[in-house]
Amino acid sequence: MESGGEKKRMVVVGGGIAGSLLAKSIQFNADVTLIDPKDYLEITWASLRNMVEPSFAERSVINHRDYLTNGRIVTSAVIDITDTEVLTSEGRRIAYDYLVIATGHRDPVPKTKTERLNQYQAENQKIQSAYSIVIVGGGPTGVELAGEIATDFPEKKVTLVHKGPRLLEFIGAKAADKALRWLRSRKVEVKLEQAVDLNSASDGSQVYKTSTGESIKADCHFLCAGKPLASAWLNETILKTNLDKSGRLMVDEYLRVKGRSNIFAIGDITDIPELKQGYIAHKHAMVVARNLKLLLAGGKESKMSKYEPGSAIALVSLGRKDAVAQFPFTTISGCVPGLVKSRDLFVGRTRKQMGLQP
Repeated sequence: MESGGEKKRMVVVGGGIAGSLLAKSIQFNADVTLIDPKDYLEITWASLRNMVEPSFAERSVINHRDYLTNGRIVTSAVIDITDTEVLTSEGRRIAYDYLVIATGHRDPVPKTKTERLNQYQAENQKIQSAYSIVIVGGGPTGVELAGEIATDFPEKKVTLVHKGPRLLEFIGAKAADKALRWLRSRKVEVKLEQAVDLNSASDGSQVYKTSTGESIKADCHFLCAGKPLASAWLNETILKTNLDKSGRLMVDEYLRVKGRSNIFAIGDITDIPELKQGYIAHKHAMVVARNLKLLLAGGKESKMSKYEPGSAIALVSLGRKDAVAQFPFTTISGCVPGLVKSRDLFVGRTRKQMGLQP
């Protein structure tokens, strides 16, 4: 605390998993402002279950106000950062003593929780009324969506098309093979090393052409390709020299932006070489919350906690009861990891961490 009892001003940019948890953790230690283009936190790894079961979204889409009871919420994008303030797209200037950047990946979602829930209802209608569905992209999103649809709507014809030589390229081949076998056992047709021309079906023919000349007839499609990092806006700011070649913010072992003593970065936007997953964003938020509490209480920088990147644990759910899990030394599939993740997709646990009823 400063003399005079004024609290330090803390600005958090980005209200995803990392930014929200940090803002919540520090809201009584500083004068906190959370800036996010939407007015809710979305537990992103539940979004595919929400499409097949829209009522699930009621728990996984959370208004920022529900957990941030003692901070300011500014629903806006940020367009500039100076050494002392953050500028929003509406032209508001918000001064900071400490700044945390947590903008993650860019995902054009609606501004309000109600609109987001309506979007899930619409996606669900699209699945319900389709007899055949094409899923484009065999990363975790495409595989999990195919698993959810195959489990809840076994009568539908699902085709998953992926341009890579195998599914789930971010984890080991063994886990990927297990996922492929599981999908095929559920009658999902998986086509590898092919791309889909989504414009080919825009004439209303409902025929999707692939790069190998195949035609797939389907009532609708879902594009599950990787989302770009939300860091382009930093190119115009004082942090433009702190971005690496992929557009990630370079951080030191305390998760501070390199060369800055009062600016931190957490979550997917950091350049730490690790899987970008929700539980890792949580860990980043907890380390920075500890470090900020220390600094806000006048502690020494030398006492700050270091972030230790963990070894990779990857969980990909397959429907409601199964999943493949990759731990550093082994890959398992079936119902053990399924119980860990698929049943509730960690939503109850995350709600508890945010101080809410599970």
